[in-house]
Amino acid sequence: MSHVRMTAAVTAAALYLLAACSGEAPPSPKEADDAGITNLDGIARSYVGLVLQLGEHDDAFVDAFYGPEAWRAEAKADPGTPSSIAASARSLAAAAGNAPVSGDDPMNELRRRYLVTQLGAVAARADMVAGATYSFDEETRLLYDAVSPPRDAADFEAVLEKIDAIVPGDGPLPDRVDQFRKRFEIPDSRLSAVFDAAIEECRKRTEPWLSLPANESFRVEYVEDKPWGGYNWFQGDAHSLIQVNTDLPLRINRAVDLGCHEGYPGHHAYNALLEKNLVTDRGWPEFSVYALFSPQSLIAEGSANYGIKMAFPGDERTEYERAVLFPLAGLDESTAGDFYALEELLAELSYVSNEVARRFLDGDIDRAQAKEWLIDFQLRTPESAEKDLEFMAAYRGYVINYNVGHDMVEAYVERAAPDGDPAARWAAFTRLLSSPLLPADLQ
Repeated sequence: MSHVRMTAAVTAAALYLLAACSGEAPPSPKEADDAGITNLDGIARSYVGLVLQLGEHDDAFVDAFYGPEAWRAEAKADPGTPSSIAASARSLAAAAGNAPVSGDDPMNELRRRYLVTQLGAVAARADMVAGATYSFDEETRLLYDAVSPPRDAADFEAVLEKIDAIVPGDGPLPDRVDQFRKRFEIPDSRLSAVFDAAIEECRKRTEPWLSLPANESFRVEYVEDKPWGGYNWFQGDAHSLIQVNTDLPLRINRAVDLGCHEGYPGHHAYNALLEKNLVTDRGWPEFSVYALFSPQSLIAEGSANYGIKMAFPGDERTEYERAVLFPLAGLDESTAGDFYALEELLAELSYVSNEVARRFLDGDIDRAQAKEWLIDFQLRTPESAEKDLEFMAAYRGYVINYNVGHDMVEAYVERAAPDGDPAARWAAFTRLLSSPLLPADLQ
């Protein structure tokens, strides 16, 4: 089939269908623009192209892509420049803001707003790649549509006093905490058995509530020398690769953390549902690509972290771990009560990471001072503090997505189910995993 000039009355979806049936590559963003297509389908296709182009300049930007390989090849062949990508993204965001929304389906308006906001993040990230600098708070607002509330050292002192009471003894508190937590590390020889059991339990608890694709699955790899603890690489067709970094301590509670956060009902479930409900069922190509430095990540990380509480409400997690995972790991659970009390208090120190990242990346403290903050106020070991700083240097303001995202998702779900009704909680959580909701929609 030879290329012919299409009229604006022909939708981008029709162009994609014609190309797919003929075996030809779908139209590029430029071809779509030349054809006069300014509706959401055309803008969405152009958005995918810009994300892929920016990925040629920023290795971490494209977290997942499972659309046509011809689109990726197109971006490689003509990657543009960060400045041209930023300009195109802003132009498309303006077009999306004015694009007509047809029908009464509220999802269409959510889609339009999603494209506007995501394109804004593409423009901001492209500016950063081109050399622009922002304050930490401005960066997270532009990229993730959220700002972490400021904290001071005094905000963490009361928590540190409670931890000191749980882990008595001589020596610095970070050392005492580290030695106590070592008792609960999973032996290497039992790692696979413990993680397999935890993942299966996370899946069993999620499956009744989420309509996951019948063919969904993932495989787990154990890796080293990474700046993160775990990572989900979504492959498309409802499949994921989950990598677990064994450089970091893998304590008994980490199995459920990773099983839920990376798997069910976390990243794997989220990506599989977006693919099924928005890409396959609705034909929305913008969800075939995941731009890491964008508001979508706050939804993804926040829902993945809060997903642990969805699968294991109340005390169910500690009860399961003590009854099943402790024996599998060959660990003594006689002091498990203190361990869980300690872990709960350490979770209250999570905002230390945000404050350190803010001060470090804004240049208010140097690397040595940032490391000292992490050790003194988050009770990190020197080794884990170095890993945290490595992550901050690579991913910058991304750190807020874990705790700010969790808190925003929690508030959203709990508002929908003030009486704690499981069905209402899961209905709200499912909406979050299956629609183009943004951080602003969680307020």
